[in-house]
Amino acid sequence: MNLLNKFYIHAAIVVGFMLVSCIYFYPVLQGKKIFQSDIVQYTGMAKEQIDFRASNNAEPYWTNSAFGGMPTYQLGANYPHEYISNLDHVLRFLPRPADYLFLYFVGFYVLLLVLKIDPLQAFFGALAFGFSTYLIIILGVGHNAKAHAIAYMPMVVAGVLLVYRKYFVLGGIVTMLAAALEINANHFQMTYYLLLLLLVVSCFYFVQFIKEKAYLTMAKVVGVFMIAGILAIGSNATNLLATSEYAKYSTRDKSELTFNADGTKNLTKNAMSNDYITEYSYGILESLNLFAPRIFGGSNSENVGTDGAMYEFILSQNVPEAQAKDFVSAMPTYWGDQPIVAAPAYIGSVVFFLCILALFVVKRRIKYAFLIAAILSLFLSWGKNFPALTDFCIDYVPMYNKFRAVSSIQVILELCAPVLAILGLHYFFKADKDRQWKVLWQSSAIGLGILALLFVFKGSFDFSGASDSYFRESYGPQFVDALKSDRKSMFLADLLRSGFFIFVVSGLFWLHSKDRLAKNTTIILVGTLMVFDLFFIDKNYVSSSDFVSAREVDIPFQTSEADDMILQDTTHYRVFEVDGNMSSARASYFHKSIGGYHAAKPRRMQQLFDYQIAKNNMEVLNMLNVKYVIQTDKEGKQIPTLNPENNGNAWFVQKVKFVQTADGEMKSLNRIPTKDVAVINQKELGTLQVKTDFIKDTLATIILQQYQPNSLKYISNNSSDGLAVFSEMYYSDG
Repeated sequence: MNLLNKFYIHAAIVVGFMLVSCIYFYPVLQGKKIFQSDIVQYTGMAKEQIDFRASNNAEPYWTNSAFGGMPTYQLGANYPHEYISNLDHVLRFLPRPADYLFLYFVGFYVLLLVLKIDPLQAFFGALAFGFSTYLIIILGVGHNAKAHAIAYMPMVVAGVLLVYRKYFVLGGIVTMLAAALEINANHFQMTYYLLLLLLVVSCFYFVQFIKEKAYLTMAKVVGVFMIAGILAIGSNATNLLATSEYAKYSTRDKSELTFNADGTKNLTKNAMSNDYITEYSYGILESLNLFAPRIFGGSNSENVGTDGAMYEFILSQNVPEAQAKDFVSAMPTYWGDQPIVAAPAYIGSVVFFLCILALFVVKRRIKYAFLIAAILSLFLSWGKNFPALTDFCIDYVPMYNKFRAVSSIQVILELCAPVLAILGLHYFFKADKDRQWKVLWQSSAIGLGILALLFVFKGSFDFSGASDSYFRESYGPQFVDALKSDRKSMFLADLLRSGFFIFVVSGLFWLHSKDRLAKNTTIILVGTLMVFDLFFIDKNYVSSSDFVSAREVDIPFQTSEADDMILQDTTHYRVFEVDGNMSSARASYFHKSIGGYHAAKPRRMQQLFDYQIAKNNMEVLNMLNVKYVIQTDKEGKQIPTLNPENNGNAWFVQKVKFVQTADGEMKSLNRIPTKDVAVINQKELGTLQVKTDFIKDTLATIILQQYQPNSLKYISNNSSDGLAVFSEMYYSDG
């Protein structure tokens, strides 16, 4: 009977998670979909393979619509025997993005149960984790793979903790399934960061085993993890092997070129430069927004309202009230160190306070593992602002240099902080009354003291942003002064806001310690404040206004006049959209494009752009069979320009120029007539012999007769031996 009651409790909580997920994203119940910028780009990139899949009931594993041609391994390719993927689809049964929010809740709830937290407290802890602002904003912009991977992190940690607590069978099964689902989410940067957390947790337990001389237990733990790891990796082997294969050809692998596009020597030892890896680095002081959301201005697009200095300034410029209100609804108030921020990484002032409480009241040593992991992730998120640690990791920690946007490692902190917070909540009620009072005043003094110090020393901040010089030149010094004034107002308002939440929660705990509030009443009130604190901040950045009709999401691009004109050409050619700058998938939705949008672009196409196309080398565009160039005029209208000099799908050349290095290949492209001369790196030929001169018959033809993304059929007619050059991307492993 007791077991049945527990089942009902957990089932009710899971239903509660479903309801909360659907209520927060309630437009999904109206058939609407959230408009996610990154998913729009993915839709453009994947259009050709999705169409092929629908018409052929098969996978192409290659698309010619992006970057001139690339594998679809990281574009949502389907593989045979995807049993783990099928399980994932069962778990994500709610409409998107409510499905990811639901997974956040359930995964964290499982972790807290493994940590022996009561269901009611675990319920609120799961909500606090799921509503962490960063986890919500990535759903708003469309970082679905990242959200997917983060959602399974707590389950993996739960399985690992079970194994360390000697539940070898149960822990092994949970670890294997959760790890398999984590890998299946296909965001290896998040999985890599999870491994760093697990490394800290493992070090904690192995130190304990060594102290206790429990070597047999250590061996069993290692054995269980090996079996679970092999099965988890094995169930995702196809995707992992395909991704590993493609990585060698992507921008995530080291360039063969020894010089940069500007002619300087390439001194970078890594696939990506340190500057590129650390471009998004959290500011050290900016980390204060973990518990005071808009202390550094919030985001690059904040609504400062009609009570601020900016609104008064706009009105003073004789702007009508309606236009002024619209103008101040998206102000660049962010003044931190990162180039672009869609929202602060706010974990909650109540969560922050409970973390402090945990340091005093929790006696379980596991808290130190989560604390160390949280601090380490915070230090690493500082990136270029903490170069000693960051540069060491880039140079010496395996695979650390494969990932950029180091600020995102804060997801580990955003997992660990709610764990510590709920541990603090849980063990506060287990302490005696004297200890409750002691830890309460200590925690309150620290939490409120930090906020008070920031208030006192507010004059030490200049509230200046990196782009203020641009705003000063464009709009004048008064505009910047008004912007700074609003930033300061946000700074003070959010300090008071966080102070209010900490003060009220402290008061609730005090009332409980004086027996004026029951335990469950206190938990519900504190939990509700903890969730509402995050909920209302989240709604500033992801709300019902971000939802549109399903059609707008499913068909995000509409043809322009330029597209309509180009699409009348039924031959096979490529398009270069100049404004896309190799970073937009709009053209890929309609045409075979040499651009696209991807975190791991084909390296050689990116090099062709940086070293040749960006310098207006038309011979390279000709070689890539670019028949149309789309440009935008001053009025924003797209203009298609025919390139009659394009080389076509394939052509015969007269001469071969041999070079010995990749540098030689790239430099040769600076000046060769591609219709007559082909450049070949001798080292890539191996023992194969190729003549240097060929007879070029002016009547010879080579025509692309049949096209599919994974199958091209040509017909050649040549009276002499000839050397044909194809405009297609060469991918040796596929």
